[in-house]
Amino acid sequence: MLAQGIDGCSSGWIGVTLHADGEIGFEIAKTFASLIPGDRAITYIDIPIGLPESGDRGCDWAARKLLKGARSRVFLGVRRPLLNHLGDHRAANAWAKADGKGVSKQAFAILPKIAEVDRAMSPPRQRDIRESHPELVFCRMNGGEPLASKHGAQGLRQRRDILARHGISAIDSWLESLRGTGAKPDNLLDACALAWAASGAARGCAWRVKCPEARDARGLRMDIWF
Repeated sequence: MLAQGIDGCSSGWIGVTLHADGEIGFEIAKTFASLIPGDRAITYIDIPIGLPESGDRGCDWAARKLLKGARSRVFLGVRRPLLNHLGDHRAANAWAKADGKGVSKQAFAILPKIAEVDRAMSPPRQRDIRESHPELVFCRMNGGEPLASKHGAQGLRQRRDILARHGISAIDSWLESLRGTGAKPDNLLDACALAWAASGAARGCAWRVKCPEARDARGLRMDIWF
């Protein structure tokens, strides 16, 4: 395996893999750990890695600037103490407000996945497993302009067309096989974009959101690659 892109879905995770010989495939798994490759492939995953004890992450603000009018697609306010309130939005929001800013329902909904990835991560693992954001990747693939929302037909079509232009053309047949898996078309398209960006990093062309270096209490870097 050369590179991998991973996105969360309702049934767990979806991973798209790109191999050095050009072979490409995808799989859906219940756990993040089961998708971690055994070799030194570069994996990009759409989940925050590196969590502050309080406040916002600088990399999230920097990513929002890159997305211009679509900046709200990058969540703010995910903090490590929120992982103590999984399954209880009221308690999580109360803590977050006491810290200065409440937690949105969208951000709260992905806390279990953030915790799952956090348990598997360590500073050395960040060499190969890196936080990414598909909206930033698609923006880069589109010459620096963000796409229409992925929740509409236009946005999905844009993503499919851009991926095809960048060499990922098996998407239509894959989309047909998603029914009943718990993964939606936008999950697959996002994972494809992440795999494309990860393959570039594996070949020495890695893009990182420019912001001051920061680490959390566990020593995890708060970086976003795209």
